Amino acid sequence: MIVAGLGFRRGTSAEELERVVRLALESFAVPAHRLKAIATESEKAADPSVPELARRLSAPIVACNLSELSGTAGQVLTSSQRVTNAKGVPSIAEAAALVAAGRNGRLLGKRIATRQATCAIAIGEGT
Repeated sequence: MIVAGLGFRRGTSAEELERVVRLALESFAVPAHRLKAIATESEKAADPSVPELARRLSAPIVACNLSELSGTAGQVLTSSQRVTNAKGVPSIAEAAALVAAGRNGRLLGKRIATRQATCAIAIGEGT
């Protein structure tokens, strides 16, 4: 199961989210049709741009709560002090990707970032 984990600033468009997901997939040589889910923190999953992105990529949304995200703290490859201060977790994108990837989940590499968003790609066995 291949998952794209997203972190983004409020007001980020679906176009920008799609751009960062496609950049991440390309950087790890993963074809877009292999993407099985888009994951992010629960509050961010309610942003209108996320369902639009899910529609564009034909992938379901996995909304992760903060306790699930914090459970991956030792597995993330990068961290953001701003995210740690705001949410209490080191990375939304990487942590969400790991949570949604499920058992034996692992990141393919560090998150990819644009000015407005980050995307991490993880692979796992699902839930």
